[in-house]
Amino acid sequence: MTVRVGVIGAGMIGQDHIRRLTEVVTGAAVTAVTDLDGARAAEAAATVGATVLPSGAELINSPDVDAVLVTSWGPTHAEHVLSAIAAGKPVFCEKPLATTAEDCLRIVEAERAHGSRLVQVGFMRRFDPGYRQMKEVLAAGTLGAPLIVHCAHRNPTVPDAYHSAMAAQDTAVHEIDVLRWLLDDEIVSAQVVTPRATSKRFEHLKDPQIMIFETVSGVRIDLEVFVNCQYGYDIQCEVVGEDGLVRLPDPAAASVRTAARHSTAVMQDWKVRFAEAFDTEFREWIASVAAGAEPTGPSAWDGYAATVITDAAVRSLESDGTVVSADMKPRPAFYGGAASPSQP
Repeated sequence: MTVRVGVIGAGMIGQDHIRRLTEVVTGAAVTAVTDLDGARAAEAAATVGATVLPSGAELINSPDVDAVLVTSWGPTHAEHVLSAIAAGKPVFCEKPLATTAEDCLRIVEAERAHGSRLVQVGFMRRFDPGYRQMKEVLAAGTLGAPLIVHCAHRNPTVPDAYHSAMAAQDTAVHEIDVLRWLLDDEIVSAQVVTPRATSKRFEHLKDPQIMIFETVSGVRIDLEVFVNCQYGYDIQCEVVGEDGLVRLPDPAAASVRTAARHSTAVMQDWKVRFAEAFDTEFREWIASVAAGAEPTGPSAWDGYAATVITDAAVRSLESDGTVVSADMKPRPAFYGGAASPSQP
């Protein structure tokens, strides 16, 4: 079957996913588009022959839409995801699932009441070949128990609109999700400290930041977030175990020797660095929808956990590096965790 997808939000990421669904992924068609900017919606829809609808609610309830893709402004995500659940339609929501932990829990409870998983959250790193290789190594157990994780998330520059809390909410959130998945462990506390600030930043921004997380089993994670590093987009991850370590491979690049130098290029853009991960993410999501199966990617619970942990990191930043607990509800058995007495 061809999965008919309705897209809510026709901005940069929405347009990129429309292209991906129509040019890269087989078995999908974009049949409806909506955006607060009607002209932008019309332009995006025209490229794929889709219908423009006036609102997210009308798109979700359209008989020509089998599944929903939410790429609108973050504060609108909860409304659209809840509407999709109420309509019984699979919904892919770009991060964040919602901008508050309370709204994330509303989505979790609505999905549980529906009785099966409908929601997938757009944490694409789980679909990156390098991270998947790391997951295989860790799952094999040859490194022994993980002890320490070292990470870096570096961007060449960010715009003036980027503020200090976004280092956790928009940037580190990807490490937070992928490390919970890699380690199969939950993060219980966050601490953010700020070293000497780079002179390359806007004055209002604290950059770089060093984030320190602890998991239930006692693994310590250190993450450097440096969003004005100048030289490129650089993602690093190393897990140290009792008997060895595994390191995320850099993307393949030609090795050049010339003028007494040996060099490889450094990527400059996240869309290029994780292009294959985005493609795989949508191939697997469309395949699950076509098969009538539950999605296998990040769940509504993962979206909730990420929001709770980033909230803790922001509180630590705002309190000059205090260690802040990530006070998460017990994970329901519905999402593969041990149920608490109040969550069968």
